[in-house]
Amino acid sequence: MSKQQLISVGKISGVFGIKGWVKVFSFTDPRENILTYSPWLLKKDDETKTLGVVDGQLQGKTIVAQLTDVDDRNQAESLMGWDIFITQDQLPKTAKDEYYWSDLIGLNVETIDGIQLGQVDSLLETGANDVIIVQGERERVIPFLQGKTVISIDLVVGKIVVDWDPEF
Repeated sequence: MSKQQLISVGKISGVFGIKGWVKVFSFTDPRENILTYSPWLLKKDDETKTLGVVDGQLQGKTIVAQLTDVDDRNQAESLMGWDIFITQDQLPKTAKDEYYWSDLIGLNVETIDGIQLGQVDSLLETGANDVIIVQGERERVIPFLQGKTVISIDLVVGKIVVDWDPEF
């Protein structure tokens, strides 16, 4: 896999059956989208391995997957707890004004008046709308509403301009 930014997409959470299938806790939306990415870079502590996805499906509320060279339950059990990553180039291209959360993490955030608020630390789904968590001299939670609170996003420059009161 290339050395570009790795994106966490899930975790191997258990085993399924006796033929080496694993249960997967997926961070993708919808959950089963994790199966469309192959290969997976698996990481646990300082160890890494790359395995292809041979097959997979929704099994009730769980995602199960068959990985290359994992042919029995013992091999599958040895993967429990491993984190699943993909590279950014494995993601589909976004449409105009669409962004992956991973693209926004680390961007500088400033108000329309040029006041620096900090950097995007993370994003959260709140139900009504997503919010960006900005870390600066203090933490700010800003609604991610493009065209309202989020005025512009420039990935090349690494900046988000927001219509936000810096005192809030």
